Amino acid sequence: MDLEHKTFENKGCRIHYWHRAADTPNYVIFLHGAGCDHRMFGPQISAFDSRYNLLLWDARGHGLSRLPQNKRFTFEDMIDDFFKLCEIYKISNAILIGQSMGGNLAQEILYRKPEMVSKLVLIDCTKNTGRLTAMEKLTLKLTKPIFYCYPWKTLIRQSADACGNTEAVKQYVRDCFARMKRSDFIEVIMSLVACLHEDEAYRFPKPVLLLCGTDDRSGNIRKIAAPWAESDPNCTLRMIHGAGHNSNQDNPDAVNKAICEFL
Repeated sequence: MDLEHKTFENKGCRIHYWHRAADTPNYVIFLHGAGCDHRMFGPQISAFDSRYNLLLWDARGHGLSRLPQNKRFTFEDMIDDFFKLCEIYKISNAILIGQSMGGNLAQEILYRKPEMVSKLVLIDCTKNTGRLTAMEKLTLKLTKPIFYCYPWKTLIRQSADACGNTEAVKQYVRDCFARMKRSDFIEVIMSLVACLHEDEAYRFPKPVLLLCGTDDRSGNIRKIAAPWAESDPNCTLRMIHGAGHNSNQDNPDAVNKAICEFL
């Protein structure tokens, strides 16, 4: 079955999304990473048969969901977009699959409204409720001025190299980032600080599959993956061999197998 391209309006932005209908109430919602778009989950679509309704979007400020000239990206607006999409389809419970920023969004949805999530698949993302080291906090403070000092083409190239091992993935990331303004990309990255809130006692109330590329070089993601899973009885970790930050694109067969076994 083909994905149907649709749109909805919310908080000053036209959100583009893609829907594949099924004959059951089971929903899988895909949430892509910062700077990317819905196409990053192309290799995962075939892993789901007709028992699942599928929803993928270009988050506001990404892909086709362009922000108006005077509108800035905020994490809170993206959360509201998610709830609006669920309202449109009367979704009260879904499987969420999020990569990087999408994984941060998925965690926040589970944190705020656990009744809306049945299972969570987190791909190469950091822990929303984890404690940051002093050095990590300092790095966050310096990120914005450092990004503005970087030539945009250099930032695109280095980001692409960090995201993928294969040339196809790197080219995809370069193409996505090149469609964004540097200022918009930096706003997206800095807005992710809004989803970080230390809560050492927090444990996932629903089953969570944590996927991490063995070659993920983005932030502290690979470093915290094993301790994160070991500390939470509802969290299962699968390392994805030979994959970078976009492990679902670098090694889709391993990721799809892990997801299918988890579900």
